[in-house]
Amino acid sequence: MTVRTPAERALARSYTTGDGEVSFAVRELTVDHHGRDDVTLTYRLTVSGTGFEDESWVFTLPWDDKSFLDVLTSPAPDPDRLAQLVHLVRALLEEWWDTKGYDRRAAKMGRRGA
Repeated sequence: MTVRTPAERALARSYTTGDGEVSFAVRELTVDHHGRDDVTLTYRLTVSGTGFEDESWVFTLPWDDKSFLDVLTSPAPDPDRLAQLVHLVRALLEEWWDTKGYDRRAAKMGRRGA
C-alpha cells in the first residue's frame, strides 16, 4: 500500500464548487512523478450537478509548477501553501469542466468513462 502525503490526501478529497452547482466526487487520484520536477495528477471522478445526470470522467493534469513540488512531496507541508495548492488544482479542474466542450486543449485533458 502506498503511503500518501498530506497534499495527496487533500487533493483526493471530493468537493462541491463554491456556488453549489457542481460536485466532484473523487473516486481515485493517482500521482505519477516523472523525474525530479514533473508530476501528473490523474483523477477518476463522478461529476454531478444541477441540470445534468452524473458523469464519470478521467481527468489528467500535468503539473510542472516547481514552486509547489515541495508541498506535494512533503510529509509536513506548510498549511497555507497546502491550501493554495489545493485551491489551484481545484480551480484548474473547474476550468477544465467549464471549457471542455469548446476548448481543444481542455478537451484533451479529460475522457469519459472509468
